[in-house]
Amino acid sequence: MVQRSFRRLLTFPAAFLVALTLGLLPASPALAGPGMLDTGSMIQQASADDTRARLLERIGDAEVRAQLIAMGVDPERAEERVARLTDEELVRLEAHMGTDPAGAAGALGVVAIVFMVFVILDALGVTDIFSFVGPAR
Repeated sequence: MVQRSFRRLLTFPAAFLVALTLGLLPASPALAGPGMLDTGSMIQQASADDTRARLLERIGDAEVRAQLIAMGVDPERAEERVARLTDEELVRLEAHMGTDPAGAAGALGVVAIVFMVFVILDALGVTDIFSFVGPAR
């Protein structure tokens, strides 16, 4: 008889714990987040974090900080902006960072715009810089 009461004593708490676990089981995915994580997104996030860390390390370099200050950029503000870049912006920045010299694309664009302005001014007859452009009369 002692054995029977001991079994009954252990059965009720065990049944209660099993019922509680099964009752809370549907709520556990809701606590996990809105979607599942796949391996590709985890690798992409790790790559973005690595790129962001490398950029922040470059900004932390004394020579880079001196150049930023010379150009009128606050290094702390630059670090904040790098921290707020999206993953797509980081990928684009990293792809062009190794190949484009700093400011090269901007300088070429400025030269092209100035050239176009002179051609338009020549065509309007305001200036006479290019011989191949005749003024409109």
